[in-house]
Amino acid sequence: MQRLTGKVAIVTGASAGIGRATAKLFAKEGAKVVIAARRAAELETLAAEIVSEGGEAAYLAGDVQSEDFAKALVALAVSRFGHLDIAYNNAGTLGEMGLTTGISEAGWSAALATNLTSAFLGAKHQIPEMLKQGGGSIIFTSTFVGYSFAFPGTAAYAASKAGLIGLTQALAAEYGAQGVRVNAVLPGAVDTEMYRDMNDSDESQAFVTGLHALKRVAKPEELARSVLYLASDDSSFVTGTASLVDGGASITRT
Repeated sequence: MQRLTGKVAIVTGASAGIGRATAKLFAKEGAKVVIAARRAAELETLAAEIVSEGGEAAYLAGDVQSEDFAKALVALAVSRFGHLDIAYNNAGTLGEMGLTTGISEAGWSAALATNLTSAFLGAKHQIPEMLKQGGGSIIFTSTFVGYSFAFPGTAAYAASKAGLIGLTQALAAEYGAQGVRVNAVLPGAVDTEMYRDMNDSDESQAFVTGLHALKRVAKPEELARSVLYLASDDSSFVTGTASLVDGGASITRT
């Protein structure tokens, strides 16, 4: 049985990695998906794949830091598919790395804009549309970094992603009585372009793998299944959570 039949979902950061895998899984589970990212060519390819596999998809390329873009995504979902049930606000960046005293104000601001402000802007315009039909599900991508495990040199990334947990809890408290559930998924290392850019040597990959109790990194499809749970009615009594999907990285440093 398809768990998202009749649902309409927005997925940001959908051109690669977790977002791409989640958009495909949502469509396989019956949702009509609106996919968003900066890279139009990748979105077009993904939309074509979804349609070729029997799903329905629309795409819009743009900058998630823009409030106009957040509005446009919701408008596209409604105009194309009639309503909005699910929003996976997944777009993110590592931002400027390095010891905190060396991070530029511009680098700090850019990380917060992409990782945190974009999620706020998305939810700001997604929630009113969900309220029209009695509720919905919003999911953010945070991280175990800054929640249960700290790495030197990641202040902007960790702070922006930790802020998503606070946003999750505030929105869940504000709109739970009206049927809108809000949760965050907290991945460990996932085999994505971002992960490979950060860990471009065998030594670095071995170190990161060793941080996890499972002694491996996740596949994007594994995270997508956790997001699907939070999007679907399987999690109908789950809201305000910071859901660790980190392969045990939060319980071991060896």
